[in-house]
Amino acid sequence: MNIGIIGTGHMGGTLGGLWAQKGNKVFFGSRDVRKAAGLIRVIGENIAVGSYAEAVKFGDVILLATPWWATKEALESAGSLHGKILIDCTNPLKKDYSGLTTTPELSGGEEVAQWAPGAKVVKAFNSISFAILKSPNFGQQNAGMFYCGDDAEAKSIVAGLARELGLDPVDCGPLKTAGMLEWLCLLWLQLAFKQDLPNSAFKLLRR
Repeated sequence: MNIGIIGTGHMGGTLGGLWAQKGNKVFFGSRDVRKAAGLIRVIGENIAVGSYAEAVKFGDVILLATPWWATKEALESAGSLHGKILIDCTNPLKKDYSGLTTTPELSGGEEVAQWAPGAKVVKAFNSISFAILKSPNFGQQNAGMFYCGDDAEAKSIVAGLARELGLDPVDCGPLKTAGMLEWLCLLWLQLAFKQDLPNSAFKLLRR
């Protein structure tokens, strides 16, 4: 699969590298192409680096992995995402991580959908640490990956990309539930940095 990455920080770099190792073709879009070019040396095969717009043009699936403050501008510079599957792993966090900048009426995921008209937005990978992505196994259990969106086919593809990495995908419903997943990120931050549980992940137990 051809995957474009908008953002080359911890999440974008980690997910893109892991997907490339699984045989997907990955194009990293960055504001600083020269700096991002170092990913080629680290990851090796199946990747390229360029602008946000080039990444969007290349990918059938686009991962949005920017800091929240830079997200709208990044989407504006990326060009049209109409018809693309857009995985939104951003979180609308306040700068001090004390809460979200959004309201109960409009989640960050829904804002992303407004900023990228025509894209098939799937909220995913926003409530899990990039470090856990590299090692998602906890004994007999795999870390969960909670996601939501309004397009069934897009969600199925995103769930498949999660399974490739050893994660247990959990469909949480339509995109309007994205706010719940964004609050789940806040809970993880509380556990990781206030309760000293950085090597932790969420898991849905089924019976």
